Amino acid sequence: MKIQISPSLLSADFSNLERDVRAVTAAGADSLHLDVMDGRFVPNITFGIPVIKRLRDKTDIPLIAHLMIVHPEDILNEFVKIGCDSVVVHVEASTHLHRTLQQIREAGAKAGVALNPHTPLCMIENVMDCLDEILIMSVNPGFGGQAFITSALPKIKAARQMVEQSGRDIDISVDGGVNLETCSLVASAGANVLIAGSYVFDCPTGVDYAINTLREKCES
Repeated sequence: MKIQISPSLLSADFSNLERDVRAVTAAGADSLHLDVMDGRFVPNITFGIPVIKRLRDKTDIPLIAHLMIVHPEDILNEFVKIGCDSVVVHVEASTHLHRTLQQIREAGAKAGVALNPHTPLCMIENVMDCLDEILIMSVNPGFGGQAFITSALPKIKAARQMVEQSGRDIDISVDGGVNLETCSLVASAGANVLIAGSYVFDCPTGVDYAINTLREKCES
């Protein structure tokens, strides 16, 4: 299974976003993960449409908008309009999840769904036909730099089984606490997209080293 590395912009230097985006692009990142937080669904506020719009022409890799916001259906089309290739919404924030996923696809983007650590996979059983990505949160959303929650591992494995049974090409991504110690566990459990923030952007030997070592560790 090919492992994809998706650096999380949440851990970048907000005073040098263009520099950091160009750096991970040059280092071979497969996509850029954009944690959009509203201070309501999660206890933090990050960035939104104006910032992402300015960054779109700084990289040619896919932009993944991870909407940690209430009522994502009210604004998700705007993220597609400014160039986001995928939009991920949370099960917990989407009252009409099936409709919201259809809305993402109709807007022209890939559709993903994220599940918080306490949320069971049964919540997405009836929307598998609408999904391009299942995002397993391995920390509680809202802040970067948190420790990996090990109970995410059996959940990742179960998600991989669900995908195989569905016969569909659905990515399984993991967000939170992904580093050189946890990446191989996550990949072995069945994830093919590793979202890494602090490990990549805070790596003392540079983003190139961080991205390459993550990929090599998982594929070895």
